Amino acid sequence: MSSDELSLLRLRVVADADPGAVARVLERFQNLNVLPRRVSAELCVTGVYHVEVDILDMAEDTLRIIATKLGETPCILTARWHRA
Repeated sequence: MSSDELSLLRLRVVADADPGAVARVLERFQNLNVLPRRVSAELCVTGVYHVEVDILDMAEDTLRIIATKLGETPCILTARWHRA
């Protein structure tokens, strides 16, 4: 992997106000034995969770797969990533 592939990446997830939504996001990283640098979750007045997960030194392809799999989860409305 080149140094361009390994940098600070941010996953942004919008989920239903489901008690297990944050755990479903974080379990994807637990399964890979990856500890996020930062996790932020906020329940908005609109009734959805906004979850942000910062990951250091993960290949973009891996985070792309995580976002895709999360998007298939019933309580997840959107899951997108970008370089932070």
